[in-house]
Amino acid sequence: MKKSMKFGIVAAIAAMVAAPLVPSAATAAPGAAAATAVGAAAGTKSGPTSIAYVEVNNDQLANVGRYTLSGGANAFDVAIIFAANINWNGSKAVLVNNDKVQATLDNAATQIKPLQAKGIKVSLSVLGNHQGAGIANFPTQAAASDFASQIAATVSKYGLDGVDLDDEYSDYGANGTPQPNQQSIGWLITALRAQMPGKLISFYDIGPASSSLSQSSSTIGSKLDYAWNPYYGTYSAPSIPGLDKSRLSAAAVDIQNTSQSTAVSLASRTKADGYGVFMTYNLPGGDKSAYVSALTQKLYGQAASYR
Repeated sequence: MKKSMKFGIVAAIAAMVAAPLVPSAATAAPGAAAATAVGAAAGTKSGPTSIAYVEVNNDQLANVGRYTLSGGANAFDVAIIFAANINWNGSKAVLVNNDKVQATLDNAATQIKPLQAKGIKVSLSVLGNHQGAGIANFPTQAAASDFASQIAATVSKYGLDGVDLDDEYSDYGANGTPQPNQQSIGWLITALRAQMPGKLISFYDIGPASSSLSQSSSTIGSKLDYAWNPYYGTYSAPSIPGLDKSRLSAAAVDIQNTSQSTAVSLASRTKADGYGVFMTYNLPGGDKSAYVSALTQKLYGQAASYR
C-alpha cells in the first residue's frame, strides 16, 4: 500500500557511531534522544534526527545513504522500509511482505548493511492491508504478544534496527475481525519493547491507535523512541504522554509532493521550536540534493550532496 493515497487529505537518517542518537526508551530516560551532535565517522552534525521513508515498491532503500553533508555526516539518520503488511489468516494477524519488501530484505547486503555501515539505522514499517487486522484491534494481550514475536523475528532475521508502527488501511471489522480497543496498541508496544530491547520503535501518529495512545499512560509512551505527524505539508506534533518534544516530529514532508518552500519552512520551525526529529517520506531514486540540501541547511547549517 502506498501512502500516496493520503495526498488527497494533505499535500501527508546515521545512528551514532559510538553513542547512538537513538537509544531505546527502555534504556534511556525520556528526552535522551534530544538533538545533539550526530553523524557517521566521517563527520558530525548537530540538530534533529532525520527520518527517510522509502517506498521500496518504486525506489531503492540504498539511495538514503547517498546523501552526505558538507562536513561528512549523513544527511539522514534513520531509513524506513515502506512497508510490510498486517494480514488476517482467518484466526490471527500475520506479518506479510510483498515481493518488493521481501526483495529489499533478501538483498540486505546491498540495501541495508551499507546504510548501517555508514551509521544509518534501518527500520521496517508495518501497516494494515484492508483485511481487518491492524495494530489497534488485538483482542487480547496474548494476541498482541504473538504479533510482536513475528515482528521481532523479522527484525532479528534480517539484521534490522527496529520497527515503525502505522495504523492505516486496516479496515477494522472486515472478515469478522474485532473493532479497535483502547488497550491494543499499548499491549503491542509493551511486548515489542520486551522482545526487542535496544531496538527502535517508532509510531506514525494516525488512526485509532493514535487516539488510544493520546489517552494512555506515560509508561506506554516512554517505551517508544519516536512519533511523528502523518500529514504531509503540515506542522503538528503528536500528543503522547511519556514522549517529549526531543523525540517528536511536528513536521511532515513528502519529498516528491511537498513544495520545497513549504518543506524549508517546516525545517525552520522544527529547529526554532526545539523538536528533536524531522520526518520525510518518499525519497525517490536519483539526485534530489537541491531539495535535501535546502532542508539540511536549515536543520544542520550544512549543504547536502548526492554521491
